[in-house]
Amino acid sequence: MLFASVSISLAASGSAREASSKLQLQVAQWFEESRDDVYRYLLTLGLPPAQAQEATQDVFLRLYVTLQKGEEILNWRGWVFRVAHNHGLKIRAREAGQPFDPAWEARLPDPGASAEQSLLERERNVRLHQAIQGLSEQQRRCLFLRMEGLRYPEIADVLGISASSVGEFLRRAMTKLRKGTL
Repeated sequence: MLFASVSISLAASGSAREASSKLQLQVAQWFEESRDDVYRYLLTLGLPPAQAQEATQDVFLRLYVTLQKGEEILNWRGWVFRVAHNHGLKIRAREAGQPFDPAWEARLPDPGASAEQSLLERERNVRLHQAIQGLSEQQRRCLFLRMEGLRYPEIADVLGISASSVGEFLRRAMTKLRKGTL
């Protein structure tokens, strides 16, 4: 959805209170649609789960405040991921002295799996995690944003690089992952 369509309906509504209410509903809808994606992306940046949840809420609050000020956002999803990316990096830099292992959940046993299945799954996860750690920071970021459904131009906008660079980073990442997980 484009902000332009939101601003037209808000301007046509007449009352500021009604416009604010419509804006709240729109941002709440976007939050419901994308909060899990944003949360997962923040986890890939190395934020602990509680901080990733708080940061996700902060990002959507910033979206609401920005729209409330009348600023134009043409691609709200791209904007949200760009803000999440920058906010997540700031939090990570501030918390640099406190390491967090994003793979901690993968080590928990699956109660429904046999011991052999659990071991094979853990080994597969370890190989994948090691292969992902072998990627450059830009390759990881491009990969995780693509996994969240962003298109190349949106990823380029979030990371401040060209769409062709995104394609090249993803191509190299996939090549490394294939080699690393075999």
